[in-house]
Amino acid sequence: MKKSSTYQYVLAAFGAAIIAVLAQVTIPLPLVPITGQTLAIGLVVTILGAKLGTLSVLLYILLGAVGIPVFTGFVGGLGIIVGLTGGYIVGFLPTAIIMGLYMKKFGLTIPHAIVANVIGMVITLAFGTTWLKIVAELSWNAAFMAGAATFIIPGLLKAALAAWLGVVVRRRLETAHLVEATV
Repeated sequence: MKKSSTYQYVLAAFGAAIIAVLAQVTIPLPLVPITGQTLAIGLVVTILGAKLGTLSVLLYILLGAVGIPVFTGFVGGLGIIVGLTGGYIVGFLPTAIIMGLYMKKFGLTIPHAIVANVIGMVITLAFGTTWLKIVAELSWNAAFMAGAATFIIPGLLKAALAAWLGVVVRRRLETAHLVEATV
């Protein structure tokens, strides 16, 4: 049964809300904190797929950009996006697109979801590190150490968790006929 456009938009809004809530889970570090945002991005895209997952991420970014306090620390506004951590936020969009396309092409299995989430982690860290280098005027080495190195192990753990939990939740939603079954 094909779900209505309104229903799909509600799912996308729910995905954006999940990202906003998990963004508030933080472990403070000197320049860039470890947050639940990346876990949420992986989880939402794994559950909702390429189209609705990406729409959720776009909605989350737009809500934050216009000043709604959805980013980590209950803040919002363009100042956050152009600040030190803005590259990660901007990187969430290509992360969602590429993750979603990968799972659409290779299937929604836990191993493929893990690969997609790890790819997503690398994309997010690449955007964040590059942005940090430019905005903070750091060397590549300093930007990598502050913007990526610290996050690799936690990122891999979050990628595995998002993949496993995302596939389990997606399958249950399919069984309950709340989302369309994937191929």
